[in-house]
Amino acid sequence: MYKYIFFDLDGTLTQSEFGIMAAAVRALNHFGIETPSKEILKKFIGPPLYVSFHDFYGLSEEDSQEAIKIYREYYVKEGVYQAPLYEGIKEMLEELKAAGCTLMITTSKPETMAVTVAKNDEIFDYFDGIIGPALDEHDPNKAILIRRAMEKLGLTEQDLKDIIMIGDRFYDIEAACETGIDSIGVLYGYGSEDELKNAGATYIVKEVSDITKIIKR
Repeated sequence: MYKYIFFDLDGTLTQSEFGIMAAAVRALNHFGIETPSKEILKKFIGPPLYVSFHDFYGLSEEDSQEAIKIYREYYVKEGVYQAPLYEGIKEMLEELKAAGCTLMITTSKPETMAVTVAKNDEIFDYFDGIIGPALDEHDPNKAILIRRAMEKLGLTEQDLKDIIMIGDRFYDIEAACETGIDSIGVLYGYGSEDELKNAGATYIVKEVSDITKIIKR
């Protein structure tokens, strides 16, 4: 049984597409970029904002920072509250806590915003910590965030076998592989099965309830 469970937030615990995509559209439209399809907008779910604007859309350093500012102006006021939980998340968290697991959120979303989402969705109290980048961090490698979570809990390399990372995108899985921990890729989020397999997921699940089965078996 895994003892330390690290969860991604967007696409793993919450259906974050509504607020994220609305904020992304505002920022892109500011630069005269035509609103892309919903499938393309989903690229904003998972990676740091700077990566989305700079790498995916080719905005300059200065324009990427301006796009992030416009995005956050909307997201902080409205978008952060448009991220309902997936069905069964609370029940899963309750079961894992009852089993004695230590739960963490490890997300590329700025930590202050992640805390707001968790509180708004009434899951904040299930977690022993929420780890995310500072607002001014451009491209925090998720492996760095996992190591920060480990440090917060006082874990070392001897504890790696007891930790598992759960996420919906290859960023989560590759970071788990880099840090030497197991991972669960979830198919109900925003990534594909091929993406998760190619990234090296230890397990891949279709439903929220499958997470508990793997952790407790």
